[in-house]
Amino acid sequence: MHKQDVLFVLTIDTEEEWQWDEEFPQHNCSVENVEKLPAFQTFCESLGIRPTYFVDYAVASNNVGSQTLRTFAKSNSAEIGAHLHPWCNPPYFGKTTEAESHVINLPLEQVEQKLDALNALLHDEIGVRPQSFRSGRWGVSAKMLRLLASRGYVVDSSVYPFYRNDYFSCLGAPESPYWPSFDNALAPGEQRQLLEIPVTAGFNIQNFSLGERIHNRLSKPPFNWFKSVGLLWHSKLLRKIYLSPELTEIEDMLALVDQSIQKRQPVIHMYLHSSSLIDGATGLLDGPNAFETICQRIEVVTQHLAKNANVKFCTISEAKVHLSNRSASSGVIKGEQN
Repeated sequence: MHKQDVLFVLTIDTEEEWQWDEEFPQHNCSVENVEKLPAFQTFCESLGIRPTYFVDYAVASNNVGSQTLRTFAKSNSAEIGAHLHPWCNPPYFGKTTEAESHVINLPLEQVEQKLDALNALLHDEIGVRPQSFRSGRWGVSAKMLRLLASRGYVVDSSVYPFYRNDYFSCLGAPESPYWPSFDNALAPGEQRQLLEIPVTAGFNIQNFSLGERIHNRLSKPPFNWFKSVGLLWHSKLLRKIYLSPELTEIEDMLALVDQSIQKRQPVIHMYLHSSSLIDGATGLLDGPNAFETICQRIEVVTQHLAKNANVKFCTISEAKVHLSNRSASSGVIKGEQN
């Protein structure tokens, strides 16, 4: 039986650590987690994974962090992308509120100045001009996409499928790679400068659209009064799943991978935060031995994927090249003309 061809992408938001329910750190950020990166990179290489590190200002301005990532970049064993955290990325425009912590809610002029400062630092300290980007705390607008394209970016990964909160929404966006419209970031468009590659997300049922409708309806009154979403989760009738070893246990990630293969998704895109590599840094991963837990989950998922598909490990910009080449004949990217 012929196995489907799949690209596997692992992206790491490489950033400072702090308890996420506390105030956003601006200066003297703690980045102890970067000391785990060499061991994590060695682990990735043992599996054949070439990760993409989305690096923020706090890490790039740290000597240990920047030198470690410069080594990865020089050896071409990983890709260095950009990750913009507004609260610790100059220039500063006052104290960062919860809404303003999401890049999508900032005035474009502020995003432009912060992005230029981040680009300059990544070039000076790590020696790269990044081609891939992820916004801090997810979310992207059409204006931001145009800005990224004007700065030479070719891949964005700021769309968080099936997710919304009080400050932004990604509901309705494709879960597969697509060429986003420069008028509506959550819809395919005509431009071919910048590709959106969302993280892999979905449900433990094959009909993701049905799962999304049910989940969204039960998340609103009066159904949320009875914790209906939680009841469905615990009964395993409906689970919304993100392919992240810091959020999701092995069983659920395997279910999502299987559904994604059945849906013939061209990319399996896993993500995590570098801060989760140390115990208790963010509150995302409970219990001790966070590093070992994350590595074990990644290994099991990639082994399972290799048994069920023809897997090619690549960085996120390499995935863009592969997808662009394929789409010329197959229309694999949403927005392509068949």
